[in-house]
Amino acid sequence: MIKDQKMIGIKFSPDKLIQNLIKGLPNPKWSQQYNMAYIPNTKENLGILFTTFKGIVWINYNKFHPNKPVNTTNEIVDVQWFRKRIIVPGYRLCPEEYLLKLELKKYANSTVKTYVTYFETFINHYRERKLETLDERDIRAYLQVLIQRNVSNSYLNQVINSIKFYYEVVLGMPNRFYEIERPRKQHKLPKVISKEEIIAVIDSTNNLKHRCIIKMLYGSGLRRSELLNLKIKDIDSKRMLIRVENSKGNKDRYTLLSESALKDLRLYFKEWKPQEYLFEGRKATKYSAVSVLGVVKNAAIKAKITQNVTPHVLRHSFATHLLESGVDLRQIQVLLGHGSSKTTEIYTHVATNTFKEIKNPLD
Repeated sequence: MIKDQKMIGIKFSPDKLIQNLIKGLPNPKWSQQYNMAYIPNTKENLGILFTTFKGIVWINYNKFHPNKPVNTTNEIVDVQWFRKRIIVPGYRLCPEEYLLKLELKKYANSTVKTYVTYFETFINHYRERKLETLDERDIRAYLQVLIQRNVSNSYLNQVINSIKFYYEVVLGMPNRFYEIERPRKQHKLPKVISKEEIIAVIDSTNNLKHRCIIKMLYGSGLRRSELLNLKIKDIDSKRMLIRVENSKGNKDRYTLLSESALKDLRLYFKEWKPQEYLFEGRKATKYSAVSVLGVVKNAAIKAKITQNVTPHVLRHSFATHLLESGVDLRQIQVLLGHGSSKTTEIYTHVATNTFKEIKNPLD
């Protein structure tokens, strides 16, 4: 946005050919503020841009297709919950167009909840101000308040994303918040428990269903959401594999099925008779995420493990123990469904075989 008009920004590395081609565009100008060339944002100019630079450079058109869905899954985006809430008097609601855009772009329901919650917290911080009057200084001041509350870097980044979504996607102002600083990404090591502790956790569960849940989380390296979405048809006992559909990043994959888990699953199936999902709650509905967390935590407490054990700790332990037993890192990446090998490499920092060959100088 320049002088309240939408423009097409052209940012590029110094190149004489590109500079000469830009001079041939309709009324090109230079912005000192954004350090890029720009021309009026019209459909005709977009076409001229494409024709001029076709075969010469790659053009990022993402901002010119704001309604393109980010997900291709069949998950129904549920924003009705936000519209039907009982609201405290004086509470400032998320604009309707914000919800509509989230629906249109088919964001995951977990992302919808995060964005709406964080954006409403932001606009209620400036309850007496009109949204269009808020600028970068106001956002920085709000982020400073959050930093003083000692929130995590991940929390801050999600807040920034929720605010940017309104101004850049809903209002279509793509370059308004380029200068908002993001906190550095924290590189924390995954928390892992030993094989002996895993056995202790499993042995402490008397409930057959709970034992199956823990064995599946650890023995297949599943995320909690993946476990909850598992259906009976996803268990391939002949090939000893589990099909994981629409996992993180909208990817399908196969992972391992433990023989120990399969034995318990067969007993569980006879006793509980699930209808569609492998683990179901009341009235054959999908089991809840809170219940799975409670199952794992309670089992760990009974096993007298001092570390905070969550479903993701079991997944981390699965990957680490595979690495320690000599399984190739690339194979572990496939089993976990990681898009990048760098994500999987983090386990080399906690695997004990990384350190066993090193002679301690004290010894």
